[in-house]
This record gives sequence, structure tokens and C-alpha cells, in this order.
Amino acid sequence: MKLWKEICRWIRGFLLFFLLIGFVITCSFLLFFHAVSLPEESVRQIAPVVFSNVFVLAALFVTIDAIRRKLTVARPVKKILQVLTQIMAGDFRARISVPSLENGGSEFREIAKSINTMAEELAGVETLRTDFVANVSHELKTPLAIMQNYAMMLQSPGLPEEKKNEYAKAIVEASRRLTDLITNILKLNKLENQQIFPETEEYDLGEQLCECLIRFEEEWEKKELVIETDIEEAVRIRSDAELLSLVWNNLISNAIKFTERGGTISLRLKRDGDTRIVEVSDTGCGMTAETGAHIFEKFYQGDTSHAGKGNGLGLALVKRVVDIVHGEISVESTLGKGTTFTVRITEETAE
Repeated sequence: MKLWKEICRWIRGFLLFFLLIGFVITCSFLLFFHAVSLPEESVRQIAPVVFSNVFVLAALFVTIDAIRRKLTVARPVKKILQVLTQIMAGDFRARISVPSLENGGSEFREIAKSINTMAEELAGVETLRTDFVANVSHELKTPLAIMQNYAMMLQSPGLPEEKKNEYAKAIVEASRRLTDLITNILKLNKLENQQIFPETEEYDLGEQLCECLIRFEEEWEKKELVIETDIEEAVRIRSDAELLSLVWNNLISNAIKFTERGGTISLRLKRDGDTRIVEVSDTGCGMTAETGAHIFEKFYQGDTSHAGKGNGLGLALVKRVVDIVHGEISVESTLGKGTTFTVRITEETAE
């Protein structure tokens, strides 16, 4: 079947070339005969020779063109289609060997490079998707297992009232953690898919920071933490207040979580020209430089001893929000001494 298609394509090409060359030569001879006078007998003798030459030339040109197309078009296209088929089947490791397309011209090499780049991007996305699913499954499994175990223990006959309250409290904590995880996943999904757009308004940034800090009063009092504030007055900003509140809430919440009883948390706000600088510091466990380099990645928890205190999504949310408002966030930390997160937002970019 394939051979028959090749033969039909060759015949079509031959007829096209034959008619084209025949037309050109016929026109040329008509002009030539118009300019000179030849005996009719000579013309009759020349005509079969000319026809034969046209026939041979058409066959030769079609054959040469078929070979050229086979080498410079068909082979590169076949290699590209083979790799595309692998990619469509889910094999994102497939790559096109660019040097093997030397006969295909620069256009095919550019297409191959673009397809290889696309495959690399898809492989990265697939890895992120797989890791995301694995991490979400793990994070969901832990609180669900806690809730199931304590619920079964609550069914024990003759359980003291004190134990019932303890188990019920554990179930409530696990369900709250599960709710926070799902809420953060939904928020992060909206932010990453640009389903949330900044709604800018001018407001007092210092007042917002104080309101966010007050929300955690019960938590810091329970751990007997010392709260230090250095908030410059009348620092206004034009940005999305709701989005930025996510940033401050997560940074303050983390500072409280990772600071031991009796530690200190500092909240500072200052203006530097058109830039608003917010710093959230703690005297908690701190982190290594390696952990700090990955701290804004989803589900990353470099210190496994504190993994149960969060789900690794809070700082990913913070980073995404800061990027959306065109700000900058950095972290400085010393293991065992504490951490400082610094957020910089300029008035120009906020607008």
C-alpha cells in the first residue's frame, strides 16, 4: 500500500514536470520557428527527438526531486513524528537528535529544538504534578489517620471523661489541620492559575500589620512569647489588602509555631523612599542555608522534626502573593537562633 502511494506520487510528479517542460520547450520552439524558416521535413525529424528528451528530462527531474524530498523532508518529518507520538503517549523523556536532521535544513532543526524544549517543560510539569499528588496524599493521610484512631478510641467502653475530652480535642486539631491544608491548596491553585487578580486600594499598612498580629494573641500568650513591634506611623500603600493579609498572617503564624516558649517575635515596618519594608523575626529553631534555598517550594519541610507544625504550603502562598503584587521576599536564618523574613513592596509596582 505504501509502495503504491509512492508510485502514484511519482507518476503525478512526472506528469507535472512533463507538461511543464513540454510547455516551455514548445513555446521556445514556436518562437524559434517563427524567427527562422526550416523545411517541414526537418521539423518532423526533430520533433520525436525533442519529445524523447522532454520525457527523459521529466523522469530524471522527478526522480531527483523524489530522492531530495526523501532525504530532506520525509526522514526528518518521520523522526519528528516518532518523538511526538512518544510524547503524546506520556514519555516526556523522548528527544529528537538535532544532529541527525542535518539534511533537513535549519527549519527542521529549529522545530526539533522547540519540541525538545517543550518535552523538557512537560517532564518538569509532570514531575511537579506527581510530587504534588504524592505530597497531598501524604498530608491528607496523616490527619485522617489521627481522626480515625482517636474516634475508635472514643468508642472504648468505660472511657474516663478526661480521656474523652483529650481524644475529642485531638480530633478537632486534626480536622482543623485538614481544613487548613485544603484551604491553602485551593488558594494556591487559584493564585497559580491567575484566578485571583489584585484589587488595589490605598490603606494604612501599619494598621493592617497590627490587626494581623492581634489575631494571634491567644497563641502567643499561650506560649508566653515576647512581642516586639517597631512600626513606623502613617505608612500607606496602594495594593490588594486581602492578598497581603495572607502574607502577614502566614509569616506571623510561622514565627509563633517555630518559636519555643518564652521566645521573642519582632514585627517591623519602615519606609525607604518609595519602598515599604516589612520584617517578621523570631528567636525560634532557625534553618540551614539549604533549607532556606527551598523554603518557598510547595510542601518543602527541610526540618523533619518540625514537619508536624505545618503542611509546607504557607510560604508557597506567601511567595506567590508577593510575586503577584510585584514585590520581593527574602529570608535570613541561623540554625538554633532564629529567622527573619523581609518583604519589600514599592509604591510604583503596587500601583
